[in-house]
Amino acid sequence: MKDKQKKQATLFDALIPIGCLVLFLGISIFKFGASPHVPLIGGTIVAALIAVCRLGYSWGELEESMFVTIKMAMQAILIIMIIGVLIGTWIISGIVPAMIYWGLEILSPQIFLVATVLICGIVSIATGSSWTTMGTVGVALLGIGQGLGIPAPLVAGSIISGSYFGDKLSPLSETTNLAPAMAGTNLFDHIKFMLYSTVPSLIICLIIYGFMGMKYAGQDLDLSQITLIRETLASSFNTLSPILFIPPIIVITLVIFKVPAIPGLIAGAVLGFVFAIVFQGASVGDIINTAHSGFVSSSGVPAVDDLLSKGGLMSMMSTVSLTICALSLGGILEKTGMLQVLASSILKFAKGTFGVVFATMATCVLTNAVAGEQYLSIVIPGRMYKNEYLKRGLHPKMLSRALEDSGTMSSALVPWNTCGAYIYGTLGVSTFAYFPYAFLNLINPLVSLFLIAIKFKIETISEDEIEKLQNPENQSLA
Repeated sequence: MKDKQKKQATLFDALIPIGCLVLFLGISIFKFGASPHVPLIGGTIVAALIAVCRLGYSWGELEESMFVTIKMAMQAILIIMIIGVLIGTWIISGIVPAMIYWGLEILSPQIFLVATVLICGIVSIATGSSWTTMGTVGVALLGIGQGLGIPAPLVAGSIISGSYFGDKLSPLSETTNLAPAMAGTNLFDHIKFMLYSTVPSLIICLIIYGFMGMKYAGQDLDLSQITLIRETLASSFNTLSPILFIPPIIVITLVIFKVPAIPGLIAGAVLGFVFAIVFQGASVGDIINTAHSGFVSSSGVPAVDDLLSKGGLMSMMSTVSLTICALSLGGILEKTGMLQVLASSILKFAKGTFGVVFATMATCVLTNAVAGEQYLSIVIPGRMYKNEYLKRGLHPKMLSRALEDSGTMSSALVPWNTCGAYIYGTLGVSTFAYFPYAFLNLINPLVSLFLIAIKFKIETISEDEIEKLQNPENQSLA
């Protein structure tokens, strides 16, 4: 049977599935409080119908394009699954509790806001989750700050800044794994490259919080909530000795010596397994169950139970399925040329490296605003601009950093985004109230663009590397 003559996608064709996706997401998330998975499938169906009925593609071609796109992110998917196991073993072994326990020790009444950023950053790096950090330690710190007479929006801004700093740089974070997968680079190169924009942003934030917090330095600090968390952690585990920092140190050392992500994280999970037996006296069966289903804390202290009841392979399945759904849509949009049409329309206004990075970041922010989901702000622009970066000879980690500096960071600043809604529900402070004080989220994108404007660390890529990345069969993110 002769193939149908394919038509070139127009901007109108591309906007139909995007518009339907926004509509489906809006109804599903904001009216029914559902997850974005089914709306993504709905958007994929609309894109497939346009591809078949208007553009002349066969279902077989679309299916193959979805499989190819998903395959390109398989390493990230495997890493996300391993991270679930690692988090579970690191909690039952006392590694994560020890990091939280000693992190809370640095709290000082003279530098409360600065300490809040650092504490939330440490906890978020340890857990890989800004949401968990804000929902547990963040809630306690908010209460302490209010007791000192510090405005709740200001405290909330420092909590959010610290939580997103740790989430953004933690190899345990889902978005930190997703961004390099979409761009075509590896996890640890991505994290190291983000340091150039994220660390200066953090330093600026700490200076600002330091000056703003000076007026509260002389007041007494009620440590009862923090003390309760620390005492509960200490009583729930046989030991929280600093010796438990050895596995994270080993994993970091492996990163420095450029061991691939999957073996490095598996080594961390195995060390967690061993440390759980040696230092906490856990049984092999309990460790295996925790690695699969996650750790369940029953201390009786809600803040501690919420903080530690997480991890396990199954905890990552929602993220894995969401990623697959988003990549299925992205595969069709890319195969049919719809992504290219959208990107080309935006890139008409992009001149030079600064222009393409600015266009990427603007698209990420817009996706957060119209789609209401942080993951989509990384997946959709990542797929849209990947080829353009290669075409301009820019290294994929330039794209992955732009995705995180804008997509990840702006998600907390949109009231109807799932992140903004979660923060309001957790901390009880509206997005518009904490917006001016979430300094890291506001400053990081500007610092990132400034570095591009002064041409600092503009990383390029060779023709051989470009050819390798453009051939999915040979592509490797490791």
